[in-house]
Amino acid sequence: MAEDAEKPAADFLDQSEIDRLLAQETAPQIHTGGVVRAGDAALKVQPYDFRNPAFLSETELRRLRLMHEDFIRYLSARLSLYLRMEFGLKMAQLTTVTYAKFTDSLPNPTHISLFKVDPLVGVGILDINPRLALTIADRLLGGKGHSVKADRYLTEIEIALVEDVVTILLDEWCAQWKGEQEMKPQIVGHENSGQFLQTSARDAVILGMTLECSFGDCTEQIQIGVPYATIEPIVKKMQARQQRDTASVPLTRRAEWQASYDRITVPVRAEWEAFEITLREVTQFRVGDVIEVRPSVCAETRILMNGTPKFVGTVGLDTDRVAVQISRKLASEEIFNAQSDGRKVS
Repeated sequence: MAEDAEKPAADFLDQSEIDRLLAQETAPQIHTGGVVRAGDAALKVQPYDFRNPAFLSETELRRLRLMHEDFIRYLSARLSLYLRMEFGLKMAQLTTVTYAKFTDSLPNPTHISLFKVDPLVGVGILDINPRLALTIADRLLGGKGHSVKADRYLTEIEIALVEDVVTILLDEWCAQWKGEQEMKPQIVGHENSGQFLQTSARDAVILGMTLECSFGDCTEQIQIGVPYATIEPIVKKMQARQQRDTASVPLTRRAEWQASYDRITVPVRAEWEAFEITLREVTQFRVGDVIEVRPSVCAETRILMNGTPKFVGTVGLDTDRVAVQISRKLASEEIFNAQSDGRKVS
């Protein structure tokens, strides 16, 4: 019993240790990659939707949307000329989705053109609603462009006719990237359902764009899906160029003497602001008159280079010559305020 009475002090915590343990339990902890940081207020937690991943920020999507709006405007004008009938286009959606979600959104039946863009990798998908495709084919065969009320697959002749329009669309889409890289599109196949497409992995990210088309009395959609891995190189080039343009600061070029300056002659003149007199007093001057000036005028001699005041100096004698010793350079505001007598030096 005596030995047990001597040990209790080691089995109990004092108040300071209890407060320290409570502070550790109540401090906020943030788990980042297996490392626990207590009370790190600089970290910012943001929600992330793993079912709908976004590889492009809102700013980048906005920039792409502006580019594609130009693409839509040029494409609408070109198709109107080709079909000799107004072809209206409007962007309905531009976003990043998974490949599975994009293919599930394609109607059935439909007309799908698979395309590649050299020198990029990956296969893109261009989906045209069958009613719109049949209306275009009817117009190319001499029809008036009335909407064809039929949900059916296209024949080989109709596919060949629509392929010309698809080629124009892909050419215009590639033209919008010419500032980053020259690209050439190529149609590699056709499908009539997106159910069995396997051009990308199901969880691959696709840049999807939906266009609302109005052609005559036909109003349908065109969908374009391009794997993000395909356009990632040119998107990175675009981002790098944007950062360079934003961060570029005009460099001030240092003045350097050029050999061609050696033989350039510049008129130099020294003058003083002695005093002011009236015109009547000037008319009374005679040969031999002495004009008195302040002694300090000699130390306020202005030196003019090509008629512009540049320096202030002190006039004096150097052996048998009159010389001016430069004492300081005039500031910009002094040059602006300085007034010359207006004499010209030949």
